[in-house]
Amino acid sequence: MQDNLTGELPSFVRHLECSQTGARYPADRLIGLSAQGQPLLVRYDLAALGRARRKADLASRAPDLWRYREFLPVRRAADIVSLGETMTPLLAAPRMAERLGGGTLLVKDEGRLPTGSFKARGLAVAVSMAKALGVTRVAMPTAGNAGAALAAYAARAGIESFVFCPDDAPDITVAETGLFTRHVWRVNGIITELAPILQEGKRARGWFDVSTLKEPYRIEGKKTMGLELAEQLGWEVPDAIFYPTGGGTGLIGMWKAFDELEAIGWIGAKRPRLVAVQSRTCAPIVRAMERGTETAEPWADPHTSVPGVRVPSTVGDRLILRALRATNGFAIAFDDDDIEPARAEIAARDGIHLCPEGAATLVAYRQALARGLVSGTDRVVLFNCATGLKYPMTPVTRTLDRRGPIDYAAL
Repeated sequence: MQDNLTGELPSFVRHLECSQTGARYPADRLIGLSAQGQPLLVRYDLAALGRARRKADLASRAPDLWRYREFLPVRRAADIVSLGETMTPLLAAPRMAERLGGGTLLVKDEGRLPTGSFKARGLAVAVSMAKALGVTRVAMPTAGNAGAALAAYAARAGIESFVFCPDDAPDITVAETGLFTRHVWRVNGIITELAPILQEGKRARGWFDVSTLKEPYRIEGKKTMGLELAEQLGWEVPDAIFYPTGGGTGLIGMWKAFDELEAIGWIGAKRPRLVAVQSRTCAPIVRAMERGTETAEPWADPHTSVPGVRVPSTVGDRLILRALRATNGFAIAFDDDDIEPARAEIAARDGIHLCPEGAATLVAYRQALARGLVSGTDRVVLFNCATGLKYPMTPVTRTLDRRGPIDYAAL
């Protein structure tokens, strides 16, 4: 089995491109947003990549994120920063599907990745590129999981990291971040209100801002979700993908991945319908889809018990909305009160432990079936973006006294 972390492979990176205007920027220069303040996308020489590589070439490679090196921006093996980014399983949920009257229901369990969430994908590639470009300090605001991943990969790379969390971020992810860096703080405010700290810190401390979509490379790491999913399904795509949407990097990344795979002839023109899942109490993308706008107006007074989707605005709103519409997808909102019952139900029926954001996709899928937005014959993928072990669970209070008689019939 070929080790994907050693040995040089050809790089097909051409340039960076403004996602709004198409303006080109050099690929090997440290840069954040375009001159228009829009996300930059990495562009590749896909014709050359298609000539150089075949699907069969992957068979001899270890099953990790770096098996797709030719699709990624890291040019030199020496710059790869890895903590063991394994391919994550697609778990069938047949009893839950039968209960709901759905078709094939699959859960992509991203909780198996380093630091227990899909944030490892984006930060592995972003930190690798930071290393390649000579960055010595990085910083970001985070609801929790992204900060833990940044701090872990930065520690691995010998890069100093600074992480700022809303004061109500989950205790366990903030504590996890603190294992990897001493520069972590709780800040009074929601995640978008932390942005000025990042801006001022650029000047005061010289760090590079790796906030969601404010640099070009996290999206490339998240893109591997689409590459991996297509490979796991025999180079086909599912009918729909339900994705918990805050900053939306993963939705955009998968959309990009499928386009690149078609361009090199590895898949056809079919696309999964991309579905953005948000809370009713913080749903800027849902509202924008309903109104038919090209951008999403910031959500006033955002609050939700699902921390990963408490994002009232994102710099990637145009791209998210474009991805949904290009794939005939949609956006759907859930009620927070439905999350824990759904989490318990799929655990009891199929043995799958979802995090709250993952449970949100199940709630949304149930709604979509009931509303006829997906059919009972569709093959659907739900993204469980983190291990459920990071989140509170209902405590068990039942006890047995071993010293007295036990009523086994009542157990």
